[in-house]
Amino acid sequence: MKILMVDVDGVLVHGRPADGLPFATDLERDLGLSLDVWQREFFKPFWPDIVTGREAIEPRLTAVLREIAPHLEAETLLRYWFENDSRLDGTLLDDLAVFRETGLALYLATNQEHRRAAYLMDEFGLARHFDGMFYSAKFGHRKPAQDFFRLATAETGASPDEILFLDDTLENVEAARVFGWKAVHWTAGMTLEAAIAPFAAVEENR
Repeated sequence: MKILMVDVDGVLVHGRPADGLPFATDLERDLGLSLDVWQREFFKPFWPDIVTGREAIEPRLTAVLREIAPHLEAETLLRYWFENDSRLDGTLLDDLAVFRETGLALYLATNQEHRRAAYLMDEFGLARHFDGMFYSAKFGHRKPAQDFFRLATAETGASPDEILFLDDTLENVEAARVFGWKAVHWTAGMTLEAAIAPFAAVEENR
């Protein structure tokens, strides 16, 4: 194993910094926007194109807010979203750092649009801890599409069987395995040591 790929939401990041609840828990109270309306008018029709990079988030979000929440600016909503969806699993991050010191390359492999991807790496600071981020808007494909795994593998220069992947969505894990990656379904309470142990044991026995 030469490379460890880590999903973001549900593995490394878990909701609001204060309590881990979904970022939009108090959206209507704080910004006067109904989550149900936002999901219906923005996410359902437009998110597939945004998260795969076929459309930029800002113009579409601005247009939708003009109809459903004219008092609210797109930048205000994006800032609220990003800052409230940023509870970092510090224990996992520390454990990952230990493995990185051994020469293992660390990458994020995640479904994100361009703005949040940049926020996570630059403002949130994940660029200090990872060698890069592979994300859906960059590739034009989102997990669990096989093209996502193909493009990520090509960028690393590794062979699929040299990559281990952690993701909390079973469908993504299964798709990664089909492509040839080693993959672990990350669940609550799991530790990095436990996730990696079966694969480390195989390496030792070779």
